Amino acid sequence: MKVEVDKLTAHGGGDPPEMCLSGLQLALTGAPASSHIYVFTDAAAKDCSLKDTIVALIRSTKSTVSFFITNGGASRRRRRRSVDMFDIYKDLALASGGQAIRVRKANLPQATGIIADSSTSALVTVLQRARNPGKPETFSFQLDESLTNITIYITGKSLTFTLKNPAGVTQTEIEASGKLGTVQKVGNLYRIRLASNKQTGLWEINMNSNQPYTLKITGQSTIAFIYDFVESFGGPHPGYAPISGRPESGVPAILLVSVLGRKGPASVKVSDVVLVTVSGSEIIGGTLEDVGNGDFLVTVTKVPAGEFVVLVNGTDLVSTTLFQRQSTTQMSVSSVTIRAVVDRTMEPGKAFTLPFVVMTNSTGGTYKINARNDKDFTMNYPTSIMVATGGNATANLTITAPANTESGTDITLTVEAVAPGSVDSNYVVLRLSVVTKVTDFTPPQCEVVNVSAVDCPADPVFCNASFWQLSANLTDGVNGTGIATLKSHQGVGSLTHTDLKQMFVAAYFNASCCSPTVELVAVDNAMNVGVCLYSIVRSSVPPSLTLTLPLWACLLVSALFSEPFRGLLI
Repeated sequence: MKVEVDKLTAHGGGDPPEMCLSGLQLALTGAPASSHIYVFTDAAAKDCSLKDTIVALIRSTKSTVSFFITNGGASRRRRRRSVDMFDIYKDLALASGGQAIRVRKANLPQATGIIADSSTSALVTVLQRARNPGKPETFSFQLDESLTNITIYITGKSLTFTLKNPAGVTQTEIEASGKLGTVQKVGNLYRIRLASNKQTGLWEINMNSNQPYTLKITGQSTIAFIYDFVESFGGPHPGYAPISGRPESGVPAILLVSVLGRKGPASVKVSDVVLVTVSGSEIIGGTLEDVGNGDFLVTVTKVPAGEFVVLVNGTDLVSTTLFQRQSTTQMSVSSVTIRAVVDRTMEPGKAFTLPFVVMTNSTGGTYKINARNDKDFTMNYPTSIMVATGGNATANLTITAPANTESGTDITLTVEAVAPGSVDSNYVVLRLSVVTKVTDFTPPQCEVVNVSAVDCPADPVFCNASFWQLSANLTDGVNGTGIATLKSHQGVGSLTHTDLKQMFVAAYFNASCCSPTVELVAVDNAMNVGVCLYSIVRSSVPPSLTLTLPLWACLLVSALFSEPFRGLLI
């Protein structure tokens, strides 16, 4: 990764703000789900209109985004503007479960240790909370025996904290190296690394600040969970399918939670799954249905109104210690629902029509429609749609990939519906693929036009000294896509051919008589395969032997057959 990063170069600059969120959009659509993404910037974002799209992508991919924000030697005017830019970066970091770290450029290497922390395997989150405004509060968290490399991250200013283990031993922020671990401060970030001999059980951290702050506790463990909000479907094979976007408000929510243990799902016992508001203290539990193999259906009848995360509590049966794990991505419910289904692929140069439905269980009116795609393909869609109270409305979006778009290109499309007055919204994230339509179903044709092989011996003693040649004509036809590759898959010899871009291709194969068979394989641009197979007939009689003798040998042979010796020879 370092080699690839070292290849990057920068040019220009000096013209803030920058297209920061556009870069983040590319990262979220290009990286795998549940990735850790890091943004380094010293400028505000000029594309703040992408914020809702970024939040939608964060929620759909469950990726974590952390910001490293520097302002170095910025002017006083730029520093004032950086306060506003920090707010949007802080909001996005909080939504994803990441950090928004402000630090001087000279101290940046000290802050990037968070990257090494999160690049380890089996990283889990034990607890994450945020307070704005800040207030004195004590947070409890459970550390189980499987956890290692436990790290506490606190962002904020003008704050103090006290950490206490189950035995009552404490450590404050001013103790750089204490009984419980080490404390490092850089910029607005406190990084506390617990000692390896940590005690299992219930820990506490007391936070004291009237300024906004965030708290996150992570570690390494194979006890983890993943989840999706799902909805049931009927038919001959009923089941549950993940929903795209935010869950619907006013109705029970169903989660499918998959829990992993140190020795498989049977090595943990789940006691409860709850929804916890990140910025408050509301905790709402759900009813668990064990569906086997570590999977649980959790039904929550009343979902919190604000932003929330999922918290799983249970027992590690290997060590009989209690554990807690928390999701990082914030989620919330919505009275707006938007649905769309992609059931086919796009073609280069042709408009692709995507119907979508906007529904609401609340007040109707004019709903704004926003749509973006990560390839900047041309789109047409209504910017607003009328939805009746408790009703739904259908509209169409068309997106066109340029004619020169490479087949196999993937597009991430985000469509958002915003309620009147911007009091509520929801989104759907769709994946589209551009595939060139296949019209060529005929394989290339091959015709052998000449074979030159005279008295080709089969005897391995003599076959290497004799050779044969074959010439063939190949074509993919007038309506074909053209021959892409031509190779010999059988036979040891040399193959040459004319330009494959021509309609008719002449091929020449030369081999020794020890390799009597050749198979020419031609593949066209539609992946149709044509085969040309030929074998020569070899002679089982070795070639005639010509013996050259010196003069004295010839005289000896002549004398032996003369009259005096004939009787002796008989």
